[in-house]
Amino acid sequence: MTTTPTTGSAPGAGSPSVTGAAANSPTGHPLDNPVHSSLAGPHARFAQGRGRALRYDPEVCPFVALPDRPDAQDWTDAASLMGPGAVIALAGSGAPPPDGWEVLYQGPGAQLVDDGVAAVPDEEAIRLTTADVPEMLALIERTDPGPFLSRSIELGSYLGFRRDGELIAMAGERLRPPGWTEISAVCTDSAHRGRGLATRLVHAVAHGIRQRGDTPFLHAAAENTSAIRLYESLGFRLRPGIVFQAVRVPEDPADG
Repeated sequence: MTTTPTTGSAPGAGSPSVTGAAANSPTGHPLDNPVHSSLAGPHARFAQGRGRALRYDPEVCPFVALPDRPDAQDWTDAASLMGPGAVIALAGSGAPPPDGWEVLYQGPGAQLVDDGVAAVPDEEAIRLTTADVPEMLALIERTDPGPFLSRSIELGSYLGFRRDGELIAMAGERLRPPGWTEISAVCTDSAHRGRGLATRLVHAVAHGIRQRGDTPFLHAAAENTSAIRLYESLGFRLRPGIVFQAVRVPEDPADG
């Protein structure tokens, strides 16, 4: 299940501040709270925040992050950051929101880390650029691998395959906790599946990540057992503990 949050500042609150995110760094393993780790580290340039609540620039990535153990003020800051009625997408400990917040979705996620992936470059894979974004968005619309927005390409390197000039498969980089890079937006047009294109792209993206000195990882829905088995066969190892949530900010701030 993919839920894209509605973004926006609370009326009268002004624009979200661009925070000195490093001060909000979570205390556990970077992958325990990967969105927060990313925004407090390598992706700080994309961070907007109030207090200890952080979010990506809403044109870049839909995720919001709270500390490992959010308190009432953290939830209040998240509500102010996003605005009344907004839907917040979280990936972390699964801490319950306060009374008055609506939980739209909560469930375990599958986080898989490099444990011997055959990371190799692919001569046929092309590096995608901002000029390719309209085609990338169209491919995402057809295949639904998860959120990819108008400026998501700024998060890292994206590779793809073309056939007869048409973009038919892609994969790239999203979250960047210190020392780690997430492989994301892995998708292939339905007319070209079953040919190993996604596997080749995962190997090629993983190669670029390793060349930079990071370790590749990725996420999948826990119920997507076929994807998990595929990634395990490619050399990824399941790392338990991540929880996906989608929660709605109360329409009336007094309710939260």
